[in-house]
Amino acid sequence: MDKKTLKAALAAQKNEITEFYVYTSLAALLKDEKNADILRSIGEAERRHAAWWRTKTGLEVKASRFKVFRRVFMARLLGLTFVLKRMEKNEGTASKGYLALSESFPELKKISEEEAEHEKSLLGMLDEERLQYVGSIVLGLNDALVELTGALAGFTLALADNKLITLAGLVTGISASFSMAASDFLASRAEGDPRAARSALYTGVAYFITVILMILPFLLIDNAFASLAVTLGIVVLIIFCFNYYLAVAKDLDFKRRFLEMCAISLGVAAFSFGISFLLKALLGIEV
Repeated sequence: MDKKTLKAALAAQKNEITEFYVYTSLAALLKDEKNADILRSIGEAERRHAAWWRTKTGLEVKASRFKVFRRVFMARLLGLTFVLKRMEKNEGTASKGYLALSESFPELKKISEEEAEHEKSLLGMLDEERLQYVGSIVLGLNDALVELTGALAGFTLALADNKLITLAGLVTGISASFSMAASDFLASRAEGDPRAARSALYTGVAYFITVILMILPFLLIDNAFASLAVTLGIVVLIIFCFNYYLAVAKDLDFKRRFLEMCAISLGVAAFSFGISFLLKALLGIEV
């Protein structure tokens, strides 16, 4: 084969053997034996594909240990579902690459079909706890972003003192996180949900973590308005990361959800800032 085709074949071989180690490593993380068996069988198919490529290239290729480590680490950090969905997208890319090489290797059509079966198996097995409670996480996150963004914007103009803003923000945020968790628990319990306590925990923790991240600039920066600007940047970053995670894990529309949440959170902040300015002027208060 020519150099270009050999290079593409070696890249495919390396990818297949790497995926074998990724799938088998991820299987070792699972307590559910059924799901673990599915991942091991997919990994075994990837090993067979790598062996097939070896017969064509005549060369032994080592797996990318860094890629294996990175994906296992990401699975521990962000959950198995997120990593498998990302790998699923890569499988689609690999399938297209195989089709491009099918003129040189007619057998690739069958391998490409196997890759498609991998995707179906993955979609059928995904059932991760954190995604069962995604509604509770969204509830806590959205409420914290909307309520505290507006509150901090108002506090910044009304108080103009970082210590006071931090105190007011923490009292407001921590109280609200407990309130949201309690409300979620009572609502879920009233509906007969046996997971009411766990749902409330996810809501409260999501709210609390968001509060801490938003208050942090007021603790680290002296100027109140600069702190608010950094906080708004953190708000946009939180919205971006969370919606990207959901878009991948749940196959949702990232752009629409991201823009919608940004518009609501930043809109509330602007409205609260304006209300605080008017109240200060009407009441004749100077801080």
